[in-house]
Amino acid sequence: MSLLIIGSLALDTIETPHGKRDYILGGSANFISASASYFTDGIRVVGTVGYDFPFEEIEFLKSKGIDTQGIVISKKLKTFHWHGVYTADMNARESLITELNVFHSFDPVIPEEFRKSEYVCLGNVDPVIQNKIIKQLYSPELIMIDTMDFWIEGKPENLKSTLSLTNIIVVNDGEARLLTGETNLLLAGKKIMDFGPKIIIIKKGEHGAMLMKDNELFYCPAVPLDKVIDPTGAGDTFAGGFMGWLHRTKNVSFENLKLAVVFGTIMASVVVQDFSLEGLRNVENSLIKSRFKKLKEMTYFNEPEILL
Repeated sequence: MSLLIIGSLALDTIETPHGKRDYILGGSANFISASASYFTDGIRVVGTVGYDFPFEEIEFLKSKGIDTQGIVISKKLKTFHWHGVYTADMNARESLITELNVFHSFDPVIPEEFRKSEYVCLGNVDPVIQNKIIKQLYSPELIMIDTMDFWIEGKPENLKSTLSLTNIIVVNDGEARLLTGETNLLLAGKKIMDFGPKIIIIKKGEHGAMLMKDNELFYCPAVPLDKVIDPTGAGDTFAGGFMGWLHRTKNVSFENLKLAVVFGTIMASVVVQDFSLEGLRNVENSLIKSRFKKLKEMTYFNEPEILL
């Protein structure tokens, strides 16, 4: 069994109230694959980087057991670069520089040995590209997709066409409302199911995440943190933890989906406590277990002997 991840591989410059880091590892495919690697093996990455991409970062991915033969390295163009600055409360950010570089022409041909991947995670890229990727695959068991407001507003029909080919979608609350026109997230989730995905995850940032499947609903709060350094990649890291657990267990029952949401939430809580992807380089299993215990304690309560 294998987990195929497609998305951006970037070098980011990040500024937050806690400092600045220049040209550090970023991009959706990096966050997703690094996060998933703590739960499963058989991870394959497809993406593109420029001639300036540090060789040691390819080695880092390999050290996590990630198959990198799907990463194309350009000899002429630089790597995708994003420079963002966060506000004091880090609930908003400004993009100072977005240099697509090699990512401008990203239109991957999936390696033949990758096309039989059973689980697929499509990072946030053009829905036309996502659609073309899906059509190169040989009947995957499970496809999860991410998107953003840029594609929802700019290519709504292309996005809906692609959604019809998927099983799971991960969006934040604003994107869910924008995609459906519904202000109520329950109604928004149900409407998204009509587009194709039957498993809906709506992220609410520091307020946790909501899972919907059929008529079942689960809400997981965020892990309480006394310090957040950089929220970049938290959503992709969540997706990696979520898909990593599903790929490990091969189980999409609602109870196991709930666990996947919990593990995604835990991994997102880890990554925000350092700049960009730095927090994912060496995550101790004991930390994952301790935060799992914390979430369980936060959400468990005894039933009273006499109900009111």
